[in-house]
Amino acid sequence: MEKDCLFCKIANGRMDTEFLYENERLVVFRDIHPHAPVHLLIVPKRHIRSINDLVPGDSDILAEMILTAKDMAKKENVNESGYKLLFNVEKGGGQVIFHLHLHLIGGWN
Repeated sequence: MEKDCLFCKIANGRMDTEFLYENERLVVFRDIHPHAPVHLLIVPKRHIRSINDLVPGDSDILAEMILTAKDMAKKENVNESGYKLLFNVEKGGGQVIFHLHLHLIGGWN
């Protein structure tokens, strides 16, 4: 865990955040500044700074993040209407918090 990383603090229970899902490797919670009616963040508990910092051994966590997003889309009732999955990469790509996370965005009429 990175000392000053907001998502490390959230994912490891050091901040009062309601998890919609949690297992030994991931947490899912609502974005506090949503861009859609449904805007969830899928976050690994282990600190990985960015997509650019992934190593070949990280393929399992990426697959788990995507499959968890699919399951959460169903729980949030956006699986049939449609949703977006988005990774922002580095500052120029819109990344604000430098801890890998996947946005699940949907719920528009």
